[in-house]
This record gives sequence, structure tokens and C-alpha cells, in this order.
Amino acid sequence: MRDTLSDRIVGIIIYAVLSVILLVVLYPLVFVASASISNPLTVLRGEMWLFPKELSFVGYERIFANREILTGYGNTILYTALGTSLNLIMTVLASYPLSRKDFAGRHAITAFIVFTMFFSGGLIPTYLLVKNLGLVNTMWALIVPGAVSVWNIIIMRTFFQTSIPNEIQESAAIDGCSNFQTLWRIVLPLSMPIIAVMILFYGVGHWNSYFNALIYLNDRELYPLQLFLREILIKSEVDQMAGSMNASTQTYLMEAEAIKYAIVLVANVPVLLLYPFLQKYFVKGMMIGALKG
Repeated sequence: MRDTLSDRIVGIIIYAVLSVILLVVLYPLVFVASASISNPLTVLRGEMWLFPKELSFVGYERIFANREILTGYGNTILYTALGTSLNLIMTVLASYPLSRKDFAGRHAITAFIVFTMFFSGGLIPTYLLVKNLGLVNTMWALIVPGAVSVWNIIIMRTFFQTSIPNEIQESAAIDGCSNFQTLWRIVLPLSMPIIAVMILFYGVGHWNSYFNALIYLNDRELYPLQLFLREILIKSEVDQMAGSMNASTQTYLMEAEAIKYAIVLVANVPVLLLYPFLQKYFVKGMMIGALKG
């Protein structure tokens, strides 16, 4: 069937709008990447718009020579891996029973869990609880308090209800599978789309998190990368507002500008590399898990 003139016009408009959106989304990424390898002076003067100008790798040299930034990078990878693993386990163990029709009281338990999504104890009670548990100034203060997300429990529960036929689980029970064996051998292998979504949601959340570290951590050896990035950005802004500048100060500010762009790129590369591998699962999982509650 050939497209009509109106179909072609609509197609052209859609492609034009999507192209504009692509440019709006892509330009900041290209600009940061180009600024990280350009002469900081050209960036400060506004001479660098898109492509690198006067190549300079001083930002990356300072980053990989700074032990604290490398320590923060390693800490962030550790916190993200442990936190995402714990989040995934807890979310699966909470979602699967709530998706079973033969689980008595599941609606009441779901309502109780959802209640905590709208009403929380607040920052101070949470801090006191973490302190009384002896988690302050440990990496577990960044992992345990956020071990599970109510919103993600609802998404995964909905996926189990709408995408895993109940007949399959009944057949497994007839064949002698326990509930745990049904979950491990049947449900999880069929749930890769939603698992990929959860990995991306939780992983990005842990990778970008800095507020909990700011509250609970005192030892710089435990700081995540985002906290060091925050310090660099704040210090750069303060130094720029500080009165007169001599030559050494100007050199320092130019290097700080290069470091700022370089560390933003270095901090986001792992997430950017992860998404293409999960993309096919991500789209499918988001659509199916959002059908109905």
C-alpha cells in the first residue's frame, strides 16, 4: 500500500521534530566531550562551540594523577554493584509473592507498602535510625537504607501479573516445584526485560547519588566519585568569585575548568556504555510493566 501525500507530510514533520530533539539532547554531550579535550582558555572565552579547539588533555592528566578521584571512582563502582545487586534481590523477593493470586492478604500488604511511598519518617529520624544501627561512616549507610524502592516493586509485580501466565506456574507446581524453584527456574528467566529495567534504574540511581554520602560519610576514603565532583564544581565557582586574580590563579582556574568537563565525561561513560546493551530489554520491560496495576 502506497503512502498518501498526507502520510508523507506527517512523516516529514515527525522526522523533523525528532531531529530537533536529537540535536537538543546530543549537543550537551558533544560539547562536554569537546570541551574536555580543548584548551581551557578557548572554552572560557566561548570560542569552542562544538568541535575541540587547540587540543589539550590537561583535565584527564589531573584526574588520573589525583588519588582521591580514583578512589572515589572505585568506591562508586563498588557501591553501585553491591547496591544494585541488593536492590534487585529485595525487589524480586517482594514483588513475586505480591503477584501471586493465591497469596492471602496481598492487597493489604501492597497498600501498606504503598503508604510508605507517600509518607516517610523524614531526614532526621532516618539519620538517627542509621546512626543507632551503627552504619554512619560506613558504605552500608549508602546501600541498606535504600535497599528497595516501592515504585519498582509495583512495576515488577505488575510485570509478573501481566506477562507470566498463571498456567505455567500451576504446571510447575504440579510437577513438584516449590515456590522458590518456580521463581528461580521459570519466572526469572522469562523476566529479563523487567530485570534489565531494574538494573538500569537502580544502577543509575546509585551511580549519581551523592546526598546520602554527604550526610552519612566523614571519611574521605569512603567518598563516592559524585561527592568529589561536587567539591570540584563548588570550589571552582567560589574561586571564580574571589576578587583579583594573578597569573597562577588564572592558570589554576583554567585547569579547574578542564577538570570539570573531563570528570563529568569520565563519570558518565559507564552509564552511557551500559544502556546500549540493555536497550532492547529496557523498552519492552517499561511497556509491559506499565500496562495496569
